[in-house]
Amino acid sequence: MSAISIEPVVHRRQQRRFIDLPWQIYASDPCWIPPLRRAQEELLGFHPHPFYERNKTKSFLATRGGRDVGRITAIVNVGHIERYKENRGFFGFFECADDLEATTQLFNAAKKWLSDQGMTSIRGPVNPSLNYECGLLIEGFATPPFFMMTHNRPYYADLIEANGFKKIEDLYAFWGEMSMLEGIDSKLGVMVEGVKERFGVSVRSLDRARFTDEVRMFLDIYNTSLAGTWGFVPLSQGEVNHMAAHLKHLIVPELSLVAEVDGKPIGTVFCLLDYNPRIKAMNGRLFPFGFLKLLWNKSAIKRMRAISTNVVPEYQAWGVGLVLHAALVPRLYNWGMKEVEFSWVLESNHLSKRTLERGGALVTKKYRIYQDDSPSCASETESAR
Repeated sequence: MSAISIEPVVHRRQQRRFIDLPWQIYASDPCWIPPLRRAQEELLGFHPHPFYERNKTKSFLATRGGRDVGRITAIVNVGHIERYKENRGFFGFFECADDLEATTQLFNAAKKWLSDQGMTSIRGPVNPSLNYECGLLIEGFATPPFFMMTHNRPYYADLIEANGFKKIEDLYAFWGEMSMLEGIDSKLGVMVEGVKERFGVSVRSLDRARFTDEVRMFLDIYNTSLAGTWGFVPLSQGEVNHMAAHLKHLIVPELSLVAEVDGKPIGTVFCLLDYNPRIKAMNGRLFPFGFLKLLWNKSAIKRMRAISTNVVPEYQAWGVGLVLHAALVPRLYNWGMKEVEFSWVLESNHLSKRTLERGGALVTKKYRIYQDDSPSCASETESAR
């Protein structure tokens, strides 16, 4: 067998090879969804992205016999270092053939570069942080992922664990059909009305006339509400603006809701249609006409991902999340929605898990975050939830 060669990704041709590799790895996998190429290039730092205003990465390719067989990106997240007071690096964008030697050499290259940057441990996969696609799929390989969720070959876990990585946190994807809502506990309805009456909570859809500002407001509440969540690092203002500019084309205003008290936004439920079947048909290419195909006739899409329900800290004990979900249900019926995935949910987020389980949602996929040092080495802030 030919020897493995590891090369850093520097030139444009190497960047194209890095982007193209998944098409080779998943050629026979019907559940794989191609990434949007332009979005991948930005998230990798191959094109400008505000994540890289403070942070930096180094990507590597593994070849055997002149053929690309693996890739990885090493990530220094300055926000994480400052927030958790630890020199922890990250890895992401990992793809590899079932080749342990190639995987080991990729991780060695990533760890060496991170060590040169002063990092003493490594966690992942994140692409390039928990605010974007993250986690290694460990259960639920038989169905395609929903929009902006990851998919990988089943053997990836063995390759990563063989390199000394251990679980630090799992992420769950809960799934449900609309027909399941008929069995929801009637007590939840009573609770929702009680919260609305007692605290004066009202719910509205996004305001189309102020759409860009509304999306920024959603992301600001996201940043504020998750301050105590495991591993969370807030989006920078540049990332908020960049994300708002891109999401405004994808969001359906009537399917993303705002909870208010006395006219002040205190919570949101943020949903996106499952664009993945269209992305697969486009083979990940937005240009020249893919963008039009992606956004044409959105009402024909009957699957949706509920990405997050966020409530600002001072209102989190009120049951505002239940109010938002209750308001969302009739809108889903009006749309003709068939399926909804709630993803992702941290295994340590017991309240959200219990709420979804009580509503009849089923765990259909599990994703894992790994690190190469003992879980006991994680900061107390992260371990608290």
